[in-house]
Amino acid sequence: MTRFVAMDRLIDDLKGFAAHAFDPEAVSSYLRDTLVAPESLETYIHPCAEHYTRNLVHKDSDFELLVICWGAGQRAPIHGHEGELCFARVERGALRFRNYEMVSEDPMELRLLGELEGSPGFLDGPADLHSVENPPDFGGPAVSFHVYSKPYGECDIYESVKGPRRRVKLGYDSLYGELTGETR
Repeated sequence: MTRFVAMDRLIDDLKGFAAHAFDPEAVSSYLRDTLVAPESLETYIHPCAEHYTRNLVHKDSDFELLVICWGAGQRAPIHGHEGELCFARVERGALRFRNYEMVSEDPMELRLLGELEGSPGFLDGPADLHSVENPPDFGGPAVSFHVYSKPYGECDIYESVKGPRRRVKLGYDSLYGELTGETR
């Protein structure tokens, strides 16, 4: 049974999961059955024509919650999550998720585990290595939210399944609903 909750309630519920080590099955079950009330999401929706946007909703020592806005054709390359759990759920539009596993570090090789397309309510995760995209043929913008079981400020980006890999510092386009004015 799907239910809608305000963003504040979602954060409080996630704090409860954090107190119990973010059990992947319990968090996945909760996120599959719980949608963010649309009016509660609006504050965090800040699209950009040039790139997808990372909009910080909540951050503490246990977890980070982002709302990510995707224009048609925008994508996040293959990337890791620093060993932390990442749950990504589509709130509006549709997205394609590709999940990978590391086969070898030297020489660099990743293996595609699967490709999934999701519309509102679709949950991907917990993912270790994945890419996310809003293909132009999906027909418009998309919004997703991402829960990271521990915040992190940098991650590895993979140009392809054969590398190269590079380290990238992460930033935000908005903090708690307010645009940062920074260029990413």
